[in-house]
Amino acid sequence: MNRFLLGACAFGFAAGALASEDDRPPTPILFGQSAALSGPAQDLGINMRLGIKAAFQEANARGGVHGRQLALVSLDDAYEPERAIANTRLLAQDHDVFALIGAVGTPTSNAAVPVAADAGLPYVAPFTGAAFLRETPGRGDNVINLRASYNDETEAMVAHLLGDLGIERIAVMYQDDSFGRAGHNGVIKALRKRDMAPVAVGVYERNTTAVKTGLLDVRGGDPGAVIVVGAYEPVAAFISWARRIGFDPVFITISFVGSNALARELGGAGEGVFVTQVVPFPSSDEPVVAAYARALKAAAPEAKPSFVSLEGYLAGRLGVAALERCAEVKRSCLLSGLREAQRIDLDGFQLSFGDGDNQGSDQVFLTVIDAAGRYRPISTLRGGMRR
Repeated sequence: MNRFLLGACAFGFAAGALASEDDRPPTPILFGQSAALSGPAQDLGINMRLGIKAAFQEANARGGVHGRQLALVSLDDAYEPERAIANTRLLAQDHDVFALIGAVGTPTSNAAVPVAADAGLPYVAPFTGAAFLRETPGRGDNVINLRASYNDETEAMVAHLLGDLGIERIAVMYQDDSFGRAGHNGVIKALRKRDMAPVAVGVYERNTTAVKTGLLDVRGGDPGAVIVVGAYEPVAAFISWARRIGFDPVFITISFVGSNALARELGGAGEGVFVTQVVPFPSSDEPVVAAYARALKAAAPEAKPSFVSLEGYLAGRLGVAALERCAEVKRSCLLSGLREAQRIDLDGFQLSFGDGDNQGSDQVFLTVIDAAGRYRPISTLRGGMRR
């Protein structure tokens, strides 16, 4: 079976075989995505793709952009950097995509961004908050970020652990790759700002659930809270094992975890686990969420709203908004138009870019898993503590 999973969302651009060239509709604007559509992070890639497709279908129903429909082709990298490189080359050379959108992960983006840059492809709204896509001169020149950074998330975590709960003994458990290190570095930065340091650090290998050694390392520091940086399967294994052996500090994890999948994996062990988010609550009454719900229902009636597919929808909306600002569909215009945009309003979800600022949103939201295994939004960690 072909190891690549392809997804397309182009509507209404088929032409008869005998139609003249003038009768044929304009070719679609083709976006490419390399993401985890299999493996332990597959929930992230599948839902990012779903959200992007919902946004594109919504735009196509209105006639597309500049009279052209939008389409998406998605290739599976299983959250492995080598496959992300191969996929990026295929998307650039074989599929001749206009831009890349909705990539999933830090190690995969770290590998794919230089390949995309060499091919002249914009790299729009990757599902990662890594600092190197935001702060490294010359490294992210073709990158447009939608979401808040991991530094934003970990700063919020440390601020709330101290301010809301008075917890000063903070440990870190992270995935031993560029993603995990990005989150770990964010925690270190937030703690150093307060003349603090982690009381313990644990690590585990990417794409595994081999967390027991790291768990013992973290437990040895007797922390009051553990900031966990990883994907949903190993994070769920870590928290479940910790509670099974009677180690029960406050657990808080980062948006990349894949919130719905984490709650599902944790089951009854999930109550009281905090997750920072970078998009609004997917069942709130905010206008952009209402638009997302309508688009999701139209694209996939059986799909349940989630933080990840909402981020994918916002990514797709950002791509549409960027193209609408251009008089012609050109890659250079997409990049320069966004960088020069002071503000983009996605039905109330505000994005702003500028000179040297390729990150649209700085917003971080707090959520907690309740006793029924559902997420609820909170304003302070105190409001989510188990009774």
